[in-house]
Amino acid sequence: MDLKAKRQFKNELYDRLARLGNALASGRRLELLDLLAQGERTVEALAVETDQPIANVSQHLQVLRRVQLVEVRRAGTYAFYRLGDDSVLDLWMALRNTGEKQLSEIRELVRSFLHDRKSLQAVSQEELKKRLDDPGLVVLDVRPLPEYEAGHIAGARSLPISELRSRLAELPRSRKIVAYCRGPHCVFADEAVEFLHSKGFKAGRLESGFPEWKIQGYPIAHGSFATGAIAPRRSHK
Repeated sequence: MDLKAKRQFKNELYDRLARLGNALASGRRLELLDLLAQGERTVEALAVETDQPIANVSQHLQVLRRVQLVEVRRAGTYAFYRLGDDSVLDLWMALRNTGEKQLSEIRELVRSFLHDRKSLQAVSQEELKKRLDDPGLVVLDVRPLPEYEAGHIAGARSLPISELRSRLAELPRSRKIVAYCRGPHCVFADEAVEFLHSKGFKAGRLESGFPEWKIQGYPIAHGSFATGAIAPRRSHK
């Protein structure tokens, strides 16, 4: 191969790959990817969740869309954004995990904010998968309902953290509860477990969240079937 052509190919290849890096070089855009890992959202919903003006969120999404990290679905006057595919989820998780492993300031920030998790009885993904059919276990999704409906651990019950206090009577005291939320840096499950402990329930938190469960290929479901009383457990063998 001609050396000049080879050099030109490599220059163009790495320059185009660098476009992904440029798109990711914003904390606000990374937060949008983290939220979209839970399911598609409108620009308006993302603006509320991230406390940003709609115009700013829209601009960030356009940057991500130009490199196909996100896709858009239009319904009337609303634009619903979602991750391009599971490879984008892989990319986001790899970036997050590498950052926490390699950068001490990230580890210190996480440690200082999530400093007291030892009492929350963390449950691994592998342990939960083995116990999905355990009749003595309730898996609790404490994310907002739209995220649950977009995708959740198979057999999990939806009880958003904002409703936990008012709906506590729906939970059986005789069963162990495992709560999960958006991921390892989300505190919804922490708050749920701390509250359940204070009320005498046996509870623990999943050490990861729904996106991490999904990317492993573990059983998931969509829609909303777990409302009201605790439903009979389904088989996921």
